[in-house]
Amino acid sequence: MGDEYQLDVVRNRSTRKWSRKELIIRLLWELSRPLFAWSPRPLWGWRRFLLRLFGARIGCEVHIYPSVRIAIPWNLNIGDHSAVGDRAILYSLGPILLAERVTVSQGAHLCAGTHDYRDPAMPLLKPPITIARDAWVCADAFVGPGVFVGAFAIVGARCVVTKDVEPGVIMIGNPAKPLGCRAEKVDMEKAARKPRK
Repeated sequence: MGDEYQLDVVRNRSTRKWSRKELIIRLLWELSRPLFAWSPRPLWGWRRFLLRLFGARIGCEVHIYPSVRIAIPWNLNIGDHSAVGDRAILYSLGPILLAERVTVSQGAHLCAGTHDYRDPAMPLLKPPITIARDAWVCADAFVGPGVFVGAFAIVGARCVVTKDVEPGVIMIGNPAKPLGCRAEKVDMEKAARKPRK
């Protein structure tokens, strides 16, 4: 980019990113956040109730810790028996889907929002994040906008994932690189190769 390229901060700030209704509901969510954050840890049902009240689709037996930060609840869809650990951030400007039995460990950050750096106005983008069933996003990991994490995959501790993760693959590092595969994936592949009688 040459000297002629300049960020258009004025245009960015004047762009309407949210409807009036969304702004009002976001304000109400912020005002009610203490009801979520100050609830005792075992009150999983209370936090599920609050999130559903604000439009989140939350399955049964979902455990969300009180210190979890959630930007926009109505963009959340969390499947049965999933868990989101202490201090995790679900930056749900765009949709975030956690399928069944997903674990998001403490301090992990799922970021479904970014800006189009190619446009001087840097418009807000809201690409979805999908974490498929039985996947695990480990402690302090980062999952970027628009990423799909496949079933049984593991995003290792402090890993930075900006591209899709294949099912059953274990990712580590920054930037993320495959380390190997979970036993479940190896078993599935062996079963697929067995000759049928």
